[in-house]
Amino acid sequence: MLREIAHSGKFARGAWPGLTGTMRPFDRLGIALARIITAPSAEGSAAMPPSPEAVAAVVRQGDILLVEGRSRVSTAIKYLTQSTWSHAALCIEDGRTPQFIEADMVQGVRTVSHWHFAGFNVRIARPIGLTPAEVEALIAHACARIGHRYDLRNVIDLARWLWPTPPVPMAWRRRMIALGSGDPTRAICSTLIVGAFQSIRYPVLPEVTQEMVDDPDCGRCVRDILHIRHKSLFTPADFDLSPYFEVIKPGLSQQFDHRTLTWAAA
Repeated sequence: MLREIAHSGKFARGAWPGLTGTMRPFDRLGIALARIITAPSAEGSAAMPPSPEAVAAVVRQGDILLVEGRSRVSTAIKYLTQSTWSHAALCIEDGRTPQFIEADMVQGVRTVSHWHFAGFNVRIARPIGLTPAEVEALIAHACARIGHRYDLRNVIDLARWLWPTPPVPMAWRRRMIALGSGDPTRAICSTLIVGAFQSIRYPVLPEVTQEMVDDPDCGRCVRDILHIRHKSLFTPADFDLSPYFEVIKPGLSQQFDHRTLTWAAA
């Protein structure tokens, strides 16, 4: 069923339902702006991007692909989050041609293959301990949103930090990227994926408080209480920072031997 959803003709190219002739002026402005700020920037990456084959060899259903983008808006996101990662996509099908679901600024929520991220620096964030049924529910939740539009208010909010990039205090930066309409039929890349994990009660970066345990035999015992943070407050970097996800570098195996590398002469 999930394969049929991901590869259906209706959403295979990320088409937005009702896009033609029904868009409000605000939406038209948002799309025009999205095309501008997603244009490639001159900024490069110091990292060596793994090959698509290396990604396909290790990625599994339920994994999150963290991407270091090279567009203008990626520069703003990386500045606001103080992170390498500006985009995230959820793996919904593994194998020789893995498929991912992502929220694209122009195309909306859509499916793409691993070749879409060829040439980009990426990492894999893997949730630990999920059962096959939980992975199925996670993917179903995300796939149900294929065709939703990107939150265009978030596009305009992000665009404000591009020309020029202002000195924003560290404590405010997360909320600078958490703006937007909050419309449940719209999404940004992080909220799309966090919403899916919250639907199966899997933690990403919850707020943690402590309370005393009501146990007469343990007067000073406390327990941690997890609180769900609003999904609009999450960024791609949070999957890297979370203690509940294993970070995997595609192409790096236990058989790596630095002695076999060929170095240029000094």
